[in-house]
Amino acid sequence: MRVLLACLACLVLSVANAATAQDVTTLLSPSKPKAPEAIALADIPGRADADERYAEEVSLRAARADPLGRLVPRLATIETSVAEKNGLFAYGELRTLPVLRLESMERHWKFDARQYARWRGDMQASVAPYAQDAAELALRRADWELTRQGMAADGTPDALRARVEGVSARLQAAEQALSTPLAGQIRLGQRANLLAARIQAGQQAVDDAIAYSDRRLFRLDAPPLWRVQDRTVLRQDVADSLKREVQQENSFVAQYAAADVGNQRLLHVLQLMLLPVLLWIAWRHRRRRLDPTAVLATDAESRVVGRPFSTWLLLSMIGVLLFEPNAPLFLHQLAMLVALVPVLRLMPQQGRRLLGPWPYLATAFYLLQHLAVLLVASDYLYRLYYLGLSTLALAATGWLLWRSRGERYAGVAGRAGRLVHGLAWGGVAILSAAIVANVLGNVSLAEMLTAGIIESGYFALVLYAAVTVLEALLRRLGARPEVRRLWLMRRHGGHLLDTLARWARVAAVIGWIVYTMNRFRIFRPVYDVAKAIVTHRFEYGELSISLGHVLVFCIGVVLAVWVARTLRALLREEVLPRMSLPRGVDNSVASLSYYVLLLLGLLAALSAAGFKIGQLAFMFGALGVGIGLGLQDVVKNFVSGLILMFERPVKPGDAVDISGTAGRVRTIGMRATTVRTFEGADVVVPNGLLLSDKVTNWTLVDQNRRVDVDLGVAYGSDVTRVMQLLQETTRTTPGIADDPAPAVLFTGFGASSLDFAIRAWSRRYDDWSAIRSDLMMRLHAALGEAGIEIPFPQQDVHVRSVSEDLLRSLKRPDDGDRTQT
Repeated sequence: MRVLLACLACLVLSVANAATAQDVTTLLSPSKPKAPEAIALADIPGRADADERYAEEVSLRAARADPLGRLVPRLATIETSVAEKNGLFAYGELRTLPVLRLESMERHWKFDARQYARWRGDMQASVAPYAQDAAELALRRADWELTRQGMAADGTPDALRARVEGVSARLQAAEQALSTPLAGQIRLGQRANLLAARIQAGQQAVDDAIAYSDRRLFRLDAPPLWRVQDRTVLRQDVADSLKREVQQENSFVAQYAAADVGNQRLLHVLQLMLLPVLLWIAWRHRRRRLDPTAVLATDAESRVVGRPFSTWLLLSMIGVLLFEPNAPLFLHQLAMLVALVPVLRLMPQQGRRLLGPWPYLATAFYLLQHLAVLLVASDYLYRLYYLGLSTLALAATGWLLWRSRGERYAGVAGRAGRLVHGLAWGGVAILSAAIVANVLGNVSLAEMLTAGIIESGYFALVLYAAVTVLEALLRRLGARPEVRRLWLMRRHGGHLLDTLARWARVAAVIGWIVYTMNRFRIFRPVYDVAKAIVTHRFEYGELSISLGHVLVFCIGVVLAVWVARTLRALLREEVLPRMSLPRGVDNSVASLSYYVLLLLGLLAALSAAGFKIGQLAFMFGALGVGIGLGLQDVVKNFVSGLILMFERPVKPGDAVDISGTAGRVRTIGMRATTVRTFEGADVVVPNGLLLSDKVTNWTLVDQNRRVDVDLGVAYGSDVTRVMQLLQETTRTTPGIADDPAPAVLFTGFGASSLDFAIRAWSRRYDDWSAIRSDLMMRLHAALGEAGIEIPFPQQDVHVRSVSEDLLRSLKRPDDGDRTQT
């Protein structure tokens, strides 16, 4: 955290020093229109030529350009779509439509709103040049008019006066030429404003109808089932409404396909690329099955890899839901129906043991639930159909629960079995409530509960199959030799694949919860409450912040840290080692990239949270002096870290001695450097100490280390023979370098020996102590074999007796009985 504060302090100080007071005033104060100024007589000829050329250019652009050529047809298309929806249903008829149709119409209105927003942006971009030309012409003509008025009282030559009047008239003509396109743009803008009001009114009407449908869930909208009198009435208005709904849905699909909005192209490209890849994986899988030495894949992986077309179809339909969330509801329902067969074909054996025959029953109920639209013209048959569907689903769920009572949740114990068992009992309760509501007369509630159970159950199967496919493909990808060779896969392969699979399951659960809440009509109120809480602003003086800003900032910081760490690991372990870089450069590049990306991520998180970077720089600039004084040591170590990154006097892996601490450098951070001592301790050394104190680096240039051995031999030994023996033994010792050659020196005459010194070099710093130990062992063995003695210090002690008279004479008079020795 202190490093981040230091980074911010340095950044803010640099920004504050670079900005001047005039720049800050310009940024904070709004721009004012330029006041007209009279043109000096000497500048009239040159200024007149320039303004006439500009007026001619504007006139030509106004005459040749057709800025509304592309905008008018697009606006007409949006107007046609809005008029069609307004003409299909009256305001009161919207409340009689099913909720799914209302949600589809809501998507259509939002589609028109997005199209209008795009059109409005293009309109502004098209109008801006003409508006700027008009403003510039007005300013220039005002200067010439002021100049002409000033000439009336003085004796200006007639030629200049005529020149001024001519330029003013030419500028006025250019303004008249601009009036035609500007007038057309103004009229088109008025049409657009009316269209925007209609879109907003249409959206509000649909929102009111959805809110009314939600409130109607808690009311009796039909008589009890035993009191229904006329059971054969077919409502023609409902059939006509259904036809109009189909017409509106077809129109929406056609408009969405023609508009080419969203991620349609990206989805199509991914679908085209995915099929050949899956076919190639299936071909490789079949070849491996023919190999007796190949390891067989799991059941789920065999199903996914062995059925490429089903896998491609399921992933394509999931892609429609993910990449096209704003697509017509008909396309989403069609994708769910198309995914029916792949879901059943790709269900693994574990899922079949866990769910039993429920996947087949769920898909059958999903189809039956969508066939209810055929009976919508008869209220009684429609109601009776949903009652039978609820009863049948309840009976099937109860049968499955009874069937699994002695099988430990269909053969699979543990959390998954208990979860499925609990959801099944929840489905029994909801279906029972739907049957009771249907019988008592709350048909809308019964329909919602039955459809919610069936659709959420089927959607859970789709997501389960999709996650199974994704996990199988991830395992297949992780098994590739070229992928296993990557550093990331070698060190974190299993954990990484498990993490990705876990996040896929979490995303599937979240998607299922949102879908289920939407089907049970509780997502919208929950979303509104959560939005109100998140967007509520807490204000204290000039400070205004909301919970949403805090969440966005926290998420942005977490993402920035994760991305920065991932990039640093990839650079340090995978990318930079493949390049021919000097030692230590890879660490500097990776560390600098990490901190730069972390700083940019922090600024992006602040910007996403609603803070303006310019205001932050201005605010922190005022506090920069105080922050710098309070964090002197942190800033000093931070700057020292930057110097170490660029100069690289110490690199990771170097053997150093810093203020009595000897060890190897592990990491060089922006604030401190970690040194691993030879005893095994980690010492954190501030970067400022590395620059201010003396640092001994044993491996800065190379790994050479001199080996020094001092020894002595007994007097009487042949000095020449001893030196030759020491030289030969040292030269033949493994690890001793030949260049420079070992040197043996006769250093002097000791008290008990003839002293010699051996000076040799080793190329391996890490093995220096072992090489020295080996050399000393070889020297001892060689001297012993040659019969040359290695003496040790000796001292002779001579003892003689002393008479008592001599002892008494040695006593001091004042010592008493103490004897001097």
